[in-house]
Amino acid sequence: MTSLAGLFEPRRDIPALPRILAGSFTFAFLLVLWSAASYGGYIGPLFLPSPSAVVYAIWGLLRSYELFTHVGISCYRITFGFAIAATLAVPLGVLMGSFAVVRATIEPMNDFIRYMPVAAFIPLTILWADVGDLEKIAIIFIGTFFQLVLLVADNAKVVPTEYLEVAYTLGGSKSASVRKVLLPAALPGILDSLRIAIGWAWSYLIVAEIVAANRGLGFLIIQSQRFLHTAQIVAGIIVIGLIGLGTDYLFRLLSRRLFPWRDESRR
Repeated sequence: MTSLAGLFEPRRDIPALPRILAGSFTFAFLLVLWSAASYGGYIGPLFLPSPSAVVYAIWGLLRSYELFTHVGISCYRITFGFAIAATLAVPLGVLMGSFAVVRATIEPMNDFIRYMPVAAFIPLTILWADVGDLEKIAIIFIGTFFQLVLLVADNAKVVPTEYLEVAYTLGGSKSASVRKVLLPAALPGILDSLRIAIGWAWSYLIVAEIVAANRGLGFLIIQSQRFLHTAQIVAGIIVIGLIGLGTDYLFRLLSRRLFPWRDESRR
């Protein structure tokens, strides 16, 4: 049994049961606050619906199959937009982190674009691609690609130079050393960067669907706001959170399966 003091040792992992209990406590605490504010009448239902009203709204969306439609189209847009961004950003980021000349060439323009607000591109993407799925995918790409390039470049840059020097000593060429030494060493960090970036992708998708869409979770939320269906707004937000939580868990599981030594090194 882990002692209470042992749970608060810096950078030390904790057993599964305390970890689950700690996470469950946070959700339970927020649920208690929410229930007290709504059922107690401190906040009106127009501004904060009760948990039971939100559950009823989710059940209504499930029963009419409307929720499946919105979730399906949003996941489709996320998958394609993020996959395109990651496919291009990962190799470019590795090159930037490996070769100073590549970083000096690309980083200034990349930084210039990534500070631009993604929402400002929506009018342009609507002009370029109309208001269909391509426009939403373009917004996801713009919102994640330039941020992801920098994250991956930093992942590659922090790989110890000694790894490459050993590869050179053993007769490896520069390209082979990057491909067979630097890239595998940077992959755990790259996977973490992908996990972070897909959360941004959801934020940008919802922005795009709120502005111009007729399907998707963002459209569901803004449509509910127009008709003052606050419980349905909260239901849509919770569904997005649940999908994000599931996606995050899949990335964590993939990291444990592909890089099991990371967990061992943290103990």
